[in-house]
Amino acid sequence: MSISTLKPRLSFWQLWNMSFGFFGIQFGFTLQNTNTSRIFSTLGADIGSLSILWLAAPLTGMLVQPIIGYLSDNTWHEFWGRRRPFFFAGAILAAISMFLLPNASVLWLAVIFLWMMDSAINISMEPFRAFVGDKLASEQHTAGFAMQTFLIGCGGVIAGLLPTILTDYLGVSNVPVNGAIPDTVRYAFYIGGSVFAAAVTWTVFSSTEIPPADLEKFKQERQNNQGFVKALVEILSGFAKMPKTMVQLALVQFFTWVAFFAMWVYTTPSVAALVFNTADAQSAGYQEGGNWVGIMFSVYGGVSALAAFLLPVLARITSRKFVHMLCLLIGGVSLASMFLITSKMMMLLPMVGVGIAWASVLTMPYAILAGALPANKMGYYMGLFNFFVVIPQIIAGVVLGPLVKNFFSNQSVYALVIGGVCMVVAGVLCLIVNDDADIGNTV
Repeated sequence: MSISTLKPRLSFWQLWNMSFGFFGIQFGFTLQNTNTSRIFSTLGADIGSLSILWLAAPLTGMLVQPIIGYLSDNTWHEFWGRRRPFFFAGAILAAISMFLLPNASVLWLAVIFLWMMDSAINISMEPFRAFVGDKLASEQHTAGFAMQTFLIGCGGVIAGLLPTILTDYLGVSNVPVNGAIPDTVRYAFYIGGSVFAAAVTWTVFSSTEIPPADLEKFKQERQNNQGFVKALVEILSGFAKMPKTMVQLALVQFFTWVAFFAMWVYTTPSVAALVFNTADAQSAGYQEGGNWVGIMFSVYGGVSALAAFLLPVLARITSRKFVHMLCLLIGGVSLASMFLITSKMMMLLPMVGVGIAWASVLTMPYAILAGALPANKMGYYMGLFNFFVVIPQIIAGVVLGPLVKNFFSNQSVYALVIGGVCMVVAGVLCLIVNDDADIGNTV
């Protein structure tokens, strides 16, 4: 009998508790994704340098996630378990960073605080993916990742709306004074840091972990894996041992994450130019555009939350890779269509398609991958898989800025078109993915 079949089937509320930390994690990520370009521009960054300054985020993910995955695979504590120590430590560090970032007074300091914040978020986030593989039998993998996606969507909705709520309903100033970050952004980050810490702490103390099947053998293997050189060799050697399914998914991930990086970096200046007719980050119109982007991103977060539990049903009828392909095609066409829109309200429509794609991106690749990974290296391989999330963002960060500046006359909306095309390519590449899981066991 396999280990998977020995794992008990968890109830809805058990899935909720073990995933609730992702509500806080996405709260932090959404505030980062909707406001980082706004913060950098307010502090004096030009459109050509935005993508380079954003590289702090993917670079920290590439460095942190495999290391944290490896360390959590080789951790066991009677009270804290395997993954929860990293959840908790990352949450505290992330909360501190979220209090610091909106108080940066100069651009270089904001970049440093972004590095700190993204590192901390990745420390918390990476073990959550492995947590599903640890606790759930294979037939519940998709349901587990779908619950994470639902809570990610909910966190994204509230965080995206927060600056507008502060402005329109609580009277908080949305205007930069003497070049400083607007109060709406600062207060949103304060609230976000508190929510992040509280949500992750809920998961830490409401969920338990399954101990290693053979604790003595685990301790011996952990002893053998100690040492920096040994750890580095193990981390790097994993590239040569990746399961075939992981390699196939890596190609899909590459084009997917070029698209999302382009969207996060360039939506704010694109909306400011197309809808509010300004490129001046110090203007009230630009800051109003920043708030509207928060609303747009809350729409795609809300759609992803609703889609999270519909996608597994469709996957059971068809297949997981078909669902992922369909969602990426819808998302890619939607993202590229922003080029044609100048109406504030109509800008919400493409976010519906992007939300459908986002729900699948957060669910299907990980559900497919979890069934192809060895249980004792779940955290490491989930962390390694993140390379194929961050490498495309690094390449996009280097390439998109010069493209926008030198070939598109600083019209950032063309970066969104490139992102849309890349997402369509990712959808087509889903055809090469081999998912050996029984279709009937995808929920």
